[in-house]
Amino acid sequence: MDFEYSMGQLRLRACYNPRCCLQQTDSRQINDPIYRVSRGRTMDLGLKDKVAIIGGASKGLGRASAQVLAEEGAKVTICSRTSSDLEKAADEIRESTGAEVLTYAADLDKLSSVTGLISATVEHFGGLDILVNNSGGPPLARSVDATEEQWETAVHRSLIFFGRMCRESVPHLRARGGGRIINILASTVYNPIPNLALSGATRMGVVAYSKSLADEVGRDGILVNNVCPGSILSDRMLSNVTSRAKELGISVEDALGNRAKETALGRVGEPIELANLVAFLASDKSTYITGTTILVDGGLVRSVM
Repeated sequence: MDFEYSMGQLRLRACYNPRCCLQQTDSRQINDPIYRVSRGRTMDLGLKDKVAIIGGASKGLGRASAQVLAEEGAKVTICSRTSSDLEKAADEIRESTGAEVLTYAADLDKLSSVTGLISATVEHFGGLDILVNNSGGPPLARSVDATEEQWETAVHRSLIFFGRMCRESVPHLRARGGGRIINILASTVYNPIPNLALSGATRMGVVAYSKSLADEVGRDGILVNNVCPGSILSDRMLSNVTSRAKELGISVEDALGNRAKETALGRVGEPIELANLVAFLASDKSTYITGTTILVDGGLVRSVM
């Protein structure tokens, strides 16, 4: 259930299980505070037999979210573009949790795939309680260098996709007497940075959309929230770090260490650390939280608003 990122001599291994911790497998000591994560006891969130859809769930933040929800007893539908990666993730979740897992391989940039995913879930499990919206990030580009194609990709992937998923899911959440919508965004909504202009611009649109949606469906018992990862180990983060390393003429390991030092905790985060918050927001322990956007960034963003 763990996964490994390799770049040259740097190898990082993280785990999707809530009881595991991030490890570094090169010569650096595992107790280096940049990489060490302690684990406490798990908490019963009352999610047994709830039905959840998790987007982009073959790896990374979506995969970790599916793992934690399954650990808590939820029935999960996981989706991504690549069928082989998806089936591998599903087998690992089933083996480690005993949960019922449905897979749906599709390009969710298409409306027909969105409606097909939700219909397949409702038909298979009998309803829908939790929607975890997650998609691949928009293209990396400087503000004035972004092409028309990059803008269109960013808007579809990081704004229209979220709106479609919410619109098609809300009737099914209403039918269950309420539910949860959790959007996985990025810390760029609080802290716009170079080369990620499209991320900040489009994902801020999701924040505004979520505020309106939360107000419109709150009386139906549907809670809508956003979670924003920052400096959490993933393919996208390592891609950003690699680009930065090339710009500065330093190693990827040094660039990753610099990223860790930018956080208040002095380390990068694990996908599971965001997934734990997703599970909490999906549960009945969070009944008075809606319309908000929460950072999970180890103290990376210093702004007060």
